[in-house]
Amino acid sequence: MRQCVGCQEMKSKKEMLRVIKTPEDEIILDATGRKNGRGAYLCFSKECLLKARKNRGLERSLKTSIPPEVYDSLERELDELGTK
Repeated sequence: MRQCVGCQEMKSKKEMLRVIKTPEDEIILDATGRKNGRGAYLCFSKECLLKARKNRGLERSLKTSIPPEVYDSLERELDELGTK
């Protein structure tokens, strides 16, 4: 079980989307759940990403500050995943 950094709900790993901070300090979505790096989990909803942005849940989990353009990029990637 994993906890969403947005809504704080516990769900199985397959029901969540992993956001990672790579060793090169990039913040990216990890749809496979297998990439190397420090991870945090989000539900597959835009609302949870917005909540995580507001309560700084991603920043706490990844132990780094996240610039607004990275959040915008994550939002676009999440929209693309939703349309597939």
